[in-house]
Amino acid sequence: MVKWFWQRDAAPRRVLALRSRGDQGDATRVDFAELAPELNRFLGQAAYLQLGYFETLTRLIRATPELTEKEALSRAAGAALTKHRAIVDLIAERGDDPTQLMLPFRENLDAFRRKTIGARPRETLLAVYITAGMLDDFYLALASSYGDTGRRVVEILREDDARHEIVAIIQETIESDEEWRSLLSMWARRLVGDTILVCRSALRPERLAEDDERIEPVYTELMGAHARRMDAMSLAS
Repeated sequence: MVKWFWQRDAAPRRVLALRSRGDQGDATRVDFAELAPELNRFLGQAAYLQLGYFETLTRLIRATPELTEKEALSRAAGAALTKHRAIVDLIAERGDDPTQLMLPFRENLDAFRRKTIGARPRETLLAVYITAGMLDDFYLALASSYGDTGRRVVEILREDDARHEIVAIIQETIESDEEWRSLLSMWARRLVGDTILVCRSALRPERLAEDDERIEPVYTELMGAHARRMDAMSLAS
């Protein structure tokens, strides 16, 4: 049974790689190329996700009274916007309309983002860190299915995201009041299931119907990364 875990520390970012059956005992592994959506769907959703991170972080900037925190959040928001624009530019270079490619995902991803708005700004901030980390890992893994275009997306997603700024704020919050630790840990656990559903919605629906059990290793890879992020912040997964 899958357990919900995660990661993000100062170590170099690792791209998720689903290995063949022989690489890990008898574990059933899935070739992402079998599950990856068509390229325009991949690019449209990836671009809109980055725009959503930017929008939520901008909302948090307005709700944050401390100037130092505003500056930290502005750097994270700026990084998300830069990635969004880079993916949009890539779409345009291919001769497609970025707005048209993103439009099919607006309703579902906006609904997902509304679910990640917590009752308190700190919960929302942690939600950005969790969901963005997991989804970026997922899209990095998917990108390997798209040749040169996928490699360019990998370069974009690997650019500095300034999310260490978010980690610093969360860690300071936990240190200032121990009750935040259990509160944020519980909030994080609530978010993971919804994030996995977003990952699932990006895959080919016909393959999901055929290979539902075989897809579990995809999620297991994501959960291992999730656990390490939680550990790095001293939060229980």
